[in-house]
Amino acid sequence: MQLRKLIPALVPALVLALVAPQANAAETEYRRGPAPSNSSIEAVRGPFSTSETSVSSLVVSGFGGGTIYYPTSTAEGTYGAIAVSPGYTGTQSSISWLGPRLASQGFVVFTIDTNTTLDQPDSRASQLLAALDYLTQRSTVRSRIDTSRLGVMGHSMGGGGTLRAAEQRPALQAAIPLTGWHTDKSWSGVRVPTLVVGAENDSIAPVSSHSEPFYSSLPSTLDKAYLELNGASHFAPNTSNTTIAKYSIAWLKRFIDNDTRYEQFLCPAPGRSTLIEEYRDTCPHST
Repeated sequence: MQLRKLIPALVPALVLALVAPQANAAETEYRRGPAPSNSSIEAVRGPFSTSETSVSSLVVSGFGGGTIYYPTSTAEGTYGAIAVSPGYTGTQSSISWLGPRLASQGFVVFTIDTNTTLDQPDSRASQLLAALDYLTQRSTVRSRIDTSRLGVMGHSMGGGGTLRAAEQRPALQAAIPLTGWHTDKSWSGVRVPTLVVGAENDSIAPVSSHSEPFYSSLPSTLDKAYLELNGASHFAPNTSNTTIAKYSIAWLKRFIDNDTRYEQFLCPAPGRSTLIEEYRDTCPHST
């Protein structure tokens, strides 16, 4: 009789005991690499050794081929993956520096060529998604990728394509438009955590008519941030840039890997400096 009376009282405690470890595991299960520091995410190379493989335009459909950069070790399991698009008239060489830099932090990175260098943003969106589909379904590194943890990045019209890709595929985990350009200024339909990167002296996609309206139009409930590079031009993402790399790595780790160790670099939002003109963020991101 006493046992029957005790069972109802024990049930909530048993449920909590079962659920709590699972919740904690879900938070930490995608962590890759050692605990981060400012110096580790600002470094030209992260803790993972990387390899690369070229993908010919002749063996893919929907985009123009590219280069896949990936961690050589599989000891820690699968990795999240990111497709990166160049801008108008650009080729993958213009954003290739991001490949090994991000891959060495524990991601599979696909820097792509577009079908033509003149493709508009919405076409680049379709090509980014086609590249992710190739990466996860047909590429030689597909077994290294967790297909539930994917993101997109792009420069200029590739940045506009990044926003459209995020709008079209809400299952993505992160989006980073870099000095993005798009005629559409309203992105209230985006449900993907988005870091908008603008440049103070951008005369091609001025922040006042591109990056700032993009950021402001994203839902207020969304995990989002706006990074404006101090004194930089539209072409800042085309060469190795530590500020872009640092906050991109933190964003991708936080949202593709669900790694809360990187929250510290995003929240509280960094202040103005010789490198950062402005930074806005919907902190905190931790739940």
